[in-house]
Amino acid sequence: MTREVGFTVTHRHYVPHSHAHYGGNLVDGAYGLGMFGDLATEMCIQTDGDEGLFAGYSNVEFLAPIRAGDVIEGTATLTRIGTRSRGMDFEVRVVCRSAPERGDSAADVLDPPIVATRASGTVVIPAQD
Repeated sequence: MTREVGFTVTHRHYVPHSHAHYGGNLVDGAYGLGMFGDLATEMCIQTDGDEGLFAGYSNVEFLAPIRAGDVIEGTATLTRIGTRSRGMDFEVRVVCRSAPERGDSAADVLDPPIVATRASGTVVIPAQD
C-alpha cells in the first residue's frame, strides 16, 4: 500500500442525461461531491486497505457548471497523513462537453479542461491492529 503525501487517484465518467435537474441540462452541485466520495473510498483502499469514512469537508468551491453529456475527470490527492485521519484535496474537471448546436451526438474535447468543483476534506480509517 502507498502512504505518501502527493499520492493521487483519478476517475473519469460520462454524465448521463438522466441526472440533469435544471435548465440547460445542468446537474446539481452535489454531483461532483458524489464523485469525491468515490475518489476518497479508492484512496483509502489504496493507502490503508479499508474503505474508510468521510468525516467532512473543510472547503468546497463550485466554479463552473457540470452538464448532462459532459465527460468529467475527478482527482483526489493525499495531503495529510494522521494516525487515523487522511487529508485530501479534490478536483473535478470537465474534459469533454456535448455540442448540440452541431448535432444530437456531437461533442468536443476541452483543451484545457474546465475546473468545475474543488474541495478539501478529511476521511478516517479504522485503528490499525
